[in-house]
Amino acid sequence: MGLGIDGLKVLVTASTRGIGRGIAEALLDEGCNVFINGLHEETVRRAVEELQASFGGRVAGAKADLRVGDEVVDLVGKAVEFLGGLDALVYVTGPPKAGYFQELSSDDWEEGINLLVRSAIILARESLPYLKRSRNPSIVFLTSVAVKEPIPNIALSNTLRIAVHGLMKTLARELGPEGIKVNAVMPGYIMTDRVRYIAEDRARREGVDPEEVIKGFAGEVPLRRVGQPREVGYVVAFLLSRYASYVNGAAIPVDGGLLKSQF
Repeated sequence: MGLGIDGLKVLVTASTRGIGRGIAEALLDEGCNVFINGLHEETVRRAVEELQASFGGRVAGAKADLRVGDEVVDLVGKAVEFLGGLDALVYVTGPPKAGYFQELSSDDWEEGINLLVRSAIILARESLPYLKRSRNPSIVFLTSVAVKEPIPNIALSNTLRIAVHGLMKTLARELGPEGIKVNAVMPGYIMTDRVRYIAEDRARREGVDPEEVIKGFAGEVPLRRVGQPREVGYVVAFLLSRYASYVNGAAIPVDGGLLKSQF
């Protein structure tokens, strides 16, 4: 793609698999230096080894539970130590618990807030001192099309990711004068473990095959297919590049046209 982001120092959270992994791969393919993160030591180790086999030593990673504030703080420190600074933060999280509102407990909501909202706040706060020293600083928040059009059976995600968008718009205005771009990317149906889980849950409720549910997802999309994690990664790479130098405070869907709303 020739985006001119080679050498960029990027922390991508929740990136041992799924959309986060696709973003890490796309950035490494463009020559970035990337620090990844996962919930378990073994999955991080394995992901780093796989990425190093393809892209060399420009990648490392660390275990951190994004629901635990101290671990999030430590993660940023480890990323900065390996990368020698920080040019971009790409916030990705694993999914919160699925379920309809009446099925969710107070503990479910507290855990969801810690995972989706508190982690975003801490990551942004801890990254800012380093981003302010960068010549090309950016923050990209990965959220969901559900912030614009709620999706059945994911009440936590529908509700809490909107708060992340509020943080994104707030930071875009506050940090813009300092040259820091802040944007969001809203994936639609992307082929990940999360989509498979939602398909299996819906299949169980409706008494059908999960593959039929996934075909149904694809049928809702004008492009008639479910997306791939790398396709989200390409958009993130663009947002970090000079070609997106005047893109700030934007929420970009990567959904094959799934969203029906005009705004």
